[in-house]
Amino acid sequence: MGDGRTHSSFKRAKIDKDAGENAVEELASRGIIRVDKAKNVFTSWGEDEKVDNKLFFTTPFIRFWFAFISPLFKGIRDGDYKEVKTRFKNRENEFLTLTVVELTHELLKQNFKEDKIVEIGTYWDRNIELDIYAKTASGKIVVGSCKYTNAKVKKSELTKLQESCTTAKIEADIFVLLSKKGFSSELKSLKSESLKLFSVKNFKALVE
Repeated sequence: MGDGRTHSSFKRAKIDKDAGENAVEELASRGIIRVDKAKNVFTSWGEDEKVDNKLFFTTPFIRFWFAFISPLFKGIRDGDYKEVKTRFKNRENEFLTLTVVELTHELLKQNFKEDKIVEIGTYWDRNIELDIYAKTASGKIVVGSCKYTNAKVKKSELTKLQESCTTAKIEADIFVLLSKKGFSSELKSLKSESLKLFSVKNFKALVE
């Protein structure tokens, strides 16, 4: 939960940098977390600029345990589930979003058949974050956003994504949007080879 950056993770855990780095090394060696490094590939980064790596639990179950069970274990042990239910209700979308993003990465690997994806992940710097940053075999740049909310995604989301790319000086060739509840008519009319739209229904392809 949270932004996953090393600095904020150490702060939430109330440990200093040295202790945090030792913990990260131990947890990574045990396969509990993975460390994703920031991509310093665009001219919007200063020569001396450093951006925190991000820490991710390796499975949704481990994320669920440390987000909702471990912090409230005493109440759960005593049969009081009120607090854990409230916490999950308030943070359900935040918890599920990362899983949706990771599933979308896998979906795109399947969808790009002629020009295969050779690299995919997330992108972040000091100013922006992208759910999807990918490269194809031909060198095309794919960027995207995943919205797991109970509202249709509108054209403004595409505009926001384009503005983020401008800020980061990313020259995207293809934009991807994934929505839980579909898209506005205006946005659907813009669907093309350079704008791909997906819904959670498309995840069925991952288990067929």
